[in-house]
Order: sequence, then structure tokens, then C-alpha cells
Amino acid sequence: MSQALPPGHRFHELGNLLAAYTYTGFTFSDTTEAPGPGLASYLRIAAGDPERAAVAIQQIDDLLSVGLFSEEIADEVECLPHIRPPMGASVEDCLRIARGHLHRFLEDPSRVPPANPQTPWEWNERFPALSQLLGAYFHRDFSYLYDSRDEALDEYASETEPEDRAQAVQEIGELLTTVSSDQELHTAATALGLDLLPPQGMSLRQWLESIRRRIAAA
Repeated sequence: MSQALPPGHRFHELGNLLAAYTYTGFTFSDTTEAPGPGLASYLRIAAGDPERAAVAIQQIDDLLSVGLFSEEIADEVECLPHIRPPMGASVEDCLRIARGHLHRFLEDPSRVPPANPQTPWEWNERFPALSQLLGAYFHRDFSYLYDSRDEALDEYASETEPEDRAQAVQEIGELLTTVSSDQELHTAATALGLDLLPPQGMSLRQWLESIRRRIAAA
């Protein structure tokens, strides 16, 4: 998962937009007619919270008005994901194209049809609380930190704020409802940071449901 810029950062939402491109080749592939995979990924997330697209437009305008290479914003720009423009185009050209798609989306959000996430960035943006649970407690170093899955869940329950646990419970339910196939569920869980097999005798779907119940009862 790409490290998100803090909300107080001048270009935090632009950073989120550009992070979507890091999972689709680090290149601007948008045309004036259609968004490329990175921007399409961002637009699917923005469909659930259009205000994000509005903020991204404001921050693109801010950057373009000051100038990409201005000393005034040099430190802020350095923190942004660096996405390559196509031959013959500049980063500014690409941001203007992206801005056009964001603007048209805000005029008519229905132009982005509902769809499941297609990239790890998108899965993490869609299910942030579940990403924190799986990525922070069931990662590849799990066995060095915990003796059992139950111990990890106990630590999660004791360290996590009630509202964050409630969101994780909700997101697990949404994920299990949204994803119908076992293969897509595995893809989603891996993207969200899970690097551990379910307990013996349980499917991933059954294990996630048991986690949901346990957290809900915490």
C-alpha cells in the first residue's frame, strides 16, 4: 500500500490520485477521450466520495498556478509519487487531462459505473480499516510476533479504537457481500495485506466471517 500523505499536506489528495497510477505502471496513459487504468481506479473510489475529486481538482489548479518547478512548492512536490508523462507531453499536460476527466465526473458521477476494485491501491482505499487489520496483524512476520491468530486478534481489539473496530466489522461484511468468487476474495485479501493461510479446516471466507464476529463481540 502506498504511503498516503497526511491531510494537512498541501497536495494530499493529489498524492492519492497519483498513487493510483503507481499500481498501473507509473505512467500517465490518459487521453482526452478516456481515462487510463490509474485514473479509472481513482474515479471508482471517488464515486463513493465525490468530494475527493473536487479537492483533487483544487490541488491540481493550485500546483499549476504556482508552477510544478517553483521553489515555493518544491518540498511538497518531492513528496508526491513521480509519474512519467508519455513522449512529447509534460506532467502539467497530463494533469490538465486528468483534471478534465475529474471535472466531467463531478458533472455526472453516473458516468463511472459501480465495479469492484481492480488494483491493490483501490482495494486499500475501499476497505481502509480492514487493510489496517490484515496488514498490521496478519502479515508475513506474524509468526515472530504472535503464537496464534487469536492472540493477534486480542491485541488488535485491545489496541484499536471502538469506531475503527466497528468500521472493520462493517468492511468485512461488505467485502464478503461484494466478492462472490473465492479467487477474487483471495486477491482482495492479499491486496489488503493478508499473508497468512486460514486456520486448518476453514476457508478464507469462513475465517473472515469468524474474525468479523469476534471483533463485533469485543
